[in-house]
Amino acid sequence: MHPKAFHRALFGFLLLLGSALSAQQRYTLSGTITEAGSNETLIGVNILVPELRTGAVTNEYGFYSLTLPEGTYQVVIRYLGFEEVRREIAFDTDRRLDLSLEEKAEQLEEVVVTEDAERLDIREPQMSVATLKAATIKNIPVVLGEADVIKSIVLLPGVTNAGEASSGFNVRGGAADQNLILLDEATIFNSSHLFGFFSVFNPDAIKDVKLFKGGIPARYGGRVSSVLDIYQKEGNSKEFHMNGGIGAVASRLLAEGPIQKDRSAFLIGGRASYAHLFLPLLDIDNRAYFYDLNTKLNYRINDRNNLFLSGYFGRDLFSITDLFVNTYGNAVVNFRWNHLFSDKLFSNLSLIYSDYYYGLELDFVGFEWNSGIQNFNLKYDLKHYLSDRFQLNYGMHNTYYVFNPGRISPNSPTSGIVEEQLTKQYANENAWYVDASHEVTDRLSLGYGLRLSQFNRLGQDEFYVYENDNPVIYDPFTLVYREGTPIDTVSADRFETLEKFLNLEPRVSVSYALTDESSVKASYIRMAQYLHLLSNTNSPTPLDVWTPSGPYTKPQLLDQFALGYFRNFSGGAYSLETEVFYKTVENRIDYIDGANLIANNAIEQVILNGEARAYGWELLLRKNTGKLTGWLAYTLSKSEQRTPGRSSVFSNGLEVEETGINFGDWYNTPYDKRHDLALYGNYQLDDRWSFNANFIYQTGQPTNYPVGQFQFEGLVVPYYGLRNQERLPDYHRLDVAATLKTRKSRTREIQGEWVFSIYNLYNRYNAAAINFRQNQDTGRNEAIRTSIFGIVPSVTYNFRF
Repeated sequence: MHPKAFHRALFGFLLLLGSALSAQQRYTLSGTITEAGSNETLIGVNILVPELRTGAVTNEYGFYSLTLPEGTYQVVIRYLGFEEVRREIAFDTDRRLDLSLEEKAEQLEEVVVTEDAERLDIREPQMSVATLKAATIKNIPVVLGEADVIKSIVLLPGVTNAGEASSGFNVRGGAADQNLILLDEATIFNSSHLFGFFSVFNPDAIKDVKLFKGGIPARYGGRVSSVLDIYQKEGNSKEFHMNGGIGAVASRLLAEGPIQKDRSAFLIGGRASYAHLFLPLLDIDNRAYFYDLNTKLNYRINDRNNLFLSGYFGRDLFSITDLFVNTYGNAVVNFRWNHLFSDKLFSNLSLIYSDYYYGLELDFVGFEWNSGIQNFNLKYDLKHYLSDRFQLNYGMHNTYYVFNPGRISPNSPTSGIVEEQLTKQYANENAWYVDASHEVTDRLSLGYGLRLSQFNRLGQDEFYVYENDNPVIYDPFTLVYREGTPIDTVSADRFETLEKFLNLEPRVSVSYALTDESSVKASYIRMAQYLHLLSNTNSPTPLDVWTPSGPYTKPQLLDQFALGYFRNFSGGAYSLETEVFYKTVENRIDYIDGANLIANNAIEQVILNGEARAYGWELLLRKNTGKLTGWLAYTLSKSEQRTPGRSSVFSNGLEVEETGINFGDWYNTPYDKRHDLALYGNYQLDDRWSFNANFIYQTGQPTNYPVGQFQFEGLVVPYYGLRNQERLPDYHRLDVAATLKTRKSRTREIQGEWVFSIYNLYNRYNAAAINFRQNQDTGRNEAIRTSIFGIVPSVTYNFRF
């Protein structure tokens, strides 16, 4: 459906619905809320009307709309870290009220921190969502002192990763490829630098971070585990500023300022690591470094139109002498147009380009390999504020994909490698959605929506055909799966469809307020994921390749239920969130034993379709106010997968059942962790000193150990039992940090702070892997623990002027 036709049809429906909601004369107050010092729009500002127990919240672009019955009311505007604004406003006509909020003046005699922006909303039907502000992320101690978004969300319930120096993260027992990661609405396919030591998100450029674990709104789709939605700052249109930091292994610098005062602004920020520059002094010829660039331009045409152009570019390089060189990174560009049709209808049109590139050069073999994934995305989203009790989001998304599994070419005239391009794959994904937020009564609130997604696997130059459409062969005598042999190859035009999928994805959530301070919430979501990450490691690596669903690989389908109890104590000084969840995923792929995923032009020959499930209990207890703030997060969960035999096969006239993987029984996923505990605290001693600490404990991740061995032609060959039956030792560590701000002075332009941190304070050597070998002296087998970090102290200097 064309976007305009879709908009007209919904608009007519909404007009009828809006007129039925109330016959009383109603008027609308709308506008944009910004920070007074920079004109930066503010996300999540509360616009409250205490008398009617209602209100509104600014969206991702700082816009709000509030429709109330005729009358005069006191309106309260409240946001963390800013002066509260109270206005008496007569709702006798539609009004536009743009506000600039002033930062709170610092009280030297007493420092009291309030975390309103991250505090739960008792009455909102939205559940299983966590919000982190940039200030919180910067306070959390991490390895090498570099503030990190990914390392911060791992401290939340239901979120884990595969350990130190691991990329990606796992949410509620899901795989890392099941997370949708968005930066200014653009998809990020690899969120790590240096194989997981850092994330790709510059903390200085980040304005808002939201993680959706469940109850995911219908405007999001394409992944079945979570959505990490990150927005960059827009730039200061008042005056020029710079800020940055100098750390032990990396530094960063960000500049922002007006192009035309109060109308347009720019932001540009960069980071780079430089530890590799010191390696030649130690006679080490290896290199490992990263750099990235964040940019943003915004232009305010008038009160109803705003333009944004944002981008991100990052690269990593890792080399061992010059024999092995690995380069990878993301590049995204997003052009957005905000348009206000009326004081009740806000729209955003986005044109997005995203590119993930992976390159590998092996000089000793004589070839280089280049692969990646590109997508072109058109999004049109509208938010309709029909009343103070009923709002709608609706729109359409379309994404065109180009998958390059790899191009192998010689890197020198003497190389014996023959150039080869693995078959490129193409696909198109589109979706239409409508999402409602409905306050039925003062106690009962609903969120419900529907997403219709369609995925077309398009034609490609070579497509293999197999006997009985079976690319994986089962041998009933050896009970082993092996790769099938194509019986034909067909070539399909780029505009032909090899396979088409259509899925309805309903979403519903409900909140019932038991009291003014407590509520129960429940949600159900169904989501479809059409892309698969080909990886048989516990943690994603840059070498992993994405592949689209098609004739042999079906889309993953999620059903998730969640139920929770939420309560504020002492006027919001403390809060409690506890949830139970249960989810199942159809068509979760796994691999036959001995599967080769690298440079494989027929990946369907090593894939089996199965199912996954995860269930658990989450607890989050926060202290939101006072000098000491922080939270305790605990998760008790189970994550399993099953890959049964596909069907019966016949051998010598006898019917034989396939064994599947682990004989078709449930087995632990590589990211199953029964217990996950995180404790974070921040103590604000005075206006200069603050102290932070976090403690993490996790059950060791599943792994495979050899269960025996045999000798073959003088070689000792280990053999393994069922998948993921063993576990690494439990993981735990304690990190601490202290921040000292320089004294403020009217004559001092530079404001600085020193951050002293110690990662892994008690020097715990957590196992990243356990390997087995035969002792040369005794001949006995022995286990060798591989650890990434012991204790790591660091110092960082942050500045702003």
